[in-house]
Amino acid sequence: MRPTTTRDAMSPRPLALVVLAATAVLPWLPVPEYVVTIADMAGIAALVALGLVMLTGIGGMTSFAQAVFVGFGAYTTAVLTTTWGWSPWATLLPSLVVTALGALVIGLVTVRLSGHYLALGTVAWAVAFSYLFGSLPLLGQHTGLSAIPPIALAGVPLIDPRRFYGLVWIAVVGSTVLTLHLLDSRVGRAIRALRGNGDAAASFGVDAAKARLWLFVYAALLAGLAGWLLAHFQRSVSPSMFDIHAGVEYLLMAVLGGTGQVFGALVGALIVVILREQLQIWLPLVLGQSGNFEIVVFGTILLAVLVGARDGLWPLIARWLPARPPRRIDRTLAMSRAAMPARDTLLLEADGLVRRFGGLIAVNGVSLALRAGTTTGLIGPNGAGKSTTFNLLTGTLARSAGTVRVLAKKIADLTPQTAARLRISRTFQHVKLVGSMSVLDNVAIGAHLRGKRGPFSAMLRLDRVEERTLLAEAARQIERVGLGEFIDRRADSLSLGQLRLVEIARALALDPILMLLDEPAAGLRFHEKAALATLLRQLNGDGMTVLIVEHDMDFVMNLVDRLVVLDFGAAIAEGLPHEIRRDAAVQAAYLGVAA
Repeated sequence: MRPTTTRDAMSPRPLALVVLAATAVLPWLPVPEYVVTIADMAGIAALVALGLVMLTGIGGMTSFAQAVFVGFGAYTTAVLTTTWGWSPWATLLPSLVVTALGALVIGLVTVRLSGHYLALGTVAWAVAFSYLFGSLPLLGQHTGLSAIPPIALAGVPLIDPRRFYGLVWIAVVGSTVLTLHLLDSRVGRAIRALRGNGDAAASFGVDAAKARLWLFVYAALLAGLAGWLLAHFQRSVSPSMFDIHAGVEYLLMAVLGGTGQVFGALVGALIVVILREQLQIWLPLVLGQSGNFEIVVFGTILLAVLVGARDGLWPLIARWLPARPPRRIDRTLAMSRAAMPARDTLLLEADGLVRRFGGLIAVNGVSLALRAGTTTGLIGPNGAGKSTTFNLLTGTLARSAGTVRVLAKKIADLTPQTAARLRISRTFQHVKLVGSMSVLDNVAIGAHLRGKRGPFSAMLRLDRVEERTLLAEAARQIERVGLGEFIDRRADSLSLGQLRLVEIARALALDPILMLLDEPAAGLRFHEKAALATLLRQLNGDGMTVLIVEHDMDFVMNLVDRLVVLDFGAAIAEGLPHEIRRDAAVQAAYLGVAA
């Protein structure tokens, strides 16, 4: 079978990379030296903004503390070269190590926070380290450190901005390419799934806490590299270079260019650096007094961007660039499937599940026994505890009481990652997909645990065989649910019914032994429901075990082998569909008929 193609949402636009590489000729053009100096400063700032794009725009963690990590890198090389006489090149690795360790310690405390609490936490770190940098005698206190030796290449000191330029932009181009490689990978999908969809990512084996911490450290490393370059370009460092104002400025670069756009970091850095230099010259002349008036202008620009172009400037620029090259899907590749349990094996047993929310008991003593190869329906009126029961079975919520056994093994600490490793997959009552990602990438998240390659393999492009295999598996499951023609579409362009089918395809990509489907037919038209029923019967024929919550009684009654009925968090009936139809308690509680 011939490979097919699809668009890769994160692949680099060739023209953009060509333009980026073409900046290498700037020092040889007949331009004033201050232009090259600005380009050097913009390149250094772009490294920090690139980390913020990853951290804030893609990972969903707003940080005002990136200037702190610039300071870690800058002060480390400044101390080692001025106090102990190290070569600048010898200080590169220690600068990155110190930055990484500092980010690890800060991240362990900070990334557990969310929303505005995380942002406020980074503000606190920025203020604290600004005072620390200015208080330590080793760092020169508020005066800072000067006479930092320049970097030398082949015995030639890189003092002139034109000579330093090549080093800066080698770092920028290299970091950009490595970051694009990272995003175009299994790890990159996991990172992108963190933003607003952490629960869904965790349900397919993504360790959200570990991924957030790793991303925090990666963004800090880019800032540390920028700090190393900045110290040897400026040849002096002081606390004012790494305070909260610098942190806000770096964040502005990321927002202005586009918080979710890799190339937006370069655009934002260039605009902010040029504006800052010009505003510092002209505003005092216009206003007749000196001050940090450029902050007011930056705030106005930021408001204008948020109103007129919330995704930043890069998407506006990208419209004029050629379309990204199509991504090839090699249909000849296939992933091995693990064995399914023998039919009628006791697959999952839940005994006495209880979940309390304060004084409210949402699930009260529910017990289930699911046998391999069967389809079980979980029904009940709204608020009966069906979705909460799903969350208890998949570890999304902790049990207040009760036990869960999978293949006769008691699972004491059931988390979403544990459930995924046990090959239990699920869909959600309210669709949880990443709207900005393609259908293919969303489904490929479901196969996360079936890949093993990590971030370093991704950045160095050592994961290509595994990546092509994962994408081929995702494409196969998309076609299995009848959405092959939408494989290249953004998820947020699909209808609700189609999105539910994408969730089922993602659940299938895990290669599960048990699927929990939470209202999969909601939003589907008649013929789509018929196609879904056919698919579920095929899965059942292949030995798949399914637990399904559904309000469409005609759909569920003609599909399941057994039904469990919940009311007020407790199971009030269990049996064959025709028995449940006649049950007086069910008629009273669910069907609205007097007992």
